[in-house]
Amino acid sequence: MAGALSQVRTPGGAVLTRRSGTAQRGTGKPMIGSQGRFRIASASKPVIAATVLRLAGRKKIDLNATVERYLPGVLRGTGAGAGIDGRKITVRMLLQQTSGLPEFLDAIDWGRPLPDFLRVALARKPTARGSFAYANTNYLVLGMIVTKVSGRDFRQVSRDLILKPYGMRDTYWPAEGDNGIRGPHAHTYGVHPARPQDGKVDLTGRLPTYVFGASGGLVSTPEDLNRFWAEAPLSSMTTRTVPVEQEGWPEGARYGYGVTRMRSSCGYTYFAAGDMPGAAVFTGRDRAGRAATVYTTGVPRNRQHLIDAFTSAMCER
Repeated sequence: MAGALSQVRTPGGAVLTRRSGTAQRGTGKPMIGSQGRFRIASASKPVIAATVLRLAGRKKIDLNATVERYLPGVLRGTGAGAGIDGRKITVRMLLQQTSGLPEFLDAIDWGRPLPDFLRVALARKPTARGSFAYANTNYLVLGMIVTKVSGRDFRQVSRDLILKPYGMRDTYWPAEGDNGIRGPHAHTYGVHPARPQDGKVDLTGRLPTYVFGASGGLVSTPEDLNRFWAEAPLSSMTTRTVPVEQEGWPEGARYGYGVTRMRSSCGYTYFAAGDMPGAAVFTGRDRAGRAATVYTTGVPRNRQHLIDAFTSAMCER
């Protein structure tokens, strides 16, 4: 990794930040601090989940309603995905990753003009409805529902309901065509999905973050992510959890609404994680309100190393 950073925020507001490495290879610049922005990828999902819960509290969304109520005719599978039917999938299933909707990311040819991601997913074989199977497609559809029920783009809605009220001033949704990172940031390094033959390169200004939308399009900072955990309705987001039985997840993990619960050396911890070429993040809090965010300017080969760093940040006193 070129650079890494962790920030811990205690329930009383005390902050400890540790950083290592460089903000830009070949320059000797130290790794940027906790106000540095980076692409948080799937750590965007708790923000979308919190947005949906706010709308549910205002009676705009019923978690037990089917997707069909809000997006009539939209979820209809084709080909291998013929079994996909929005009349059988609830909003709660989308939040909990139990809808059966298949992933689209691994079916995209990034070297060509990007297709409609949902259409790609709807043509793939679904997973078992009712069982956990992580797919970005679920939160892509949740973003569509937020847009439909509010009459505004989900980005604006989440900004008004979550980002601003929570004090996440340095967090933003990139505009279409904005492939860089605005404001202070470290450089990020990895393999560009459209040009894997180039090997690891500087990806800082080269990724179309906008296209990941509600499934993973936010740019944020460690400080803002820890602010999120101080305000997020954690009890509501974990009121119902399902077992996670997929490789790469902590043993015994359970998934709620955009949040995963795991048992660590200091008790239960609640987290979200994300990675895309050039950056990886683990962020969350414990029951007492201690929050921690760890991110690297590259994706570790061994994901357990990132989990261990997060656990250390959460549990060291």
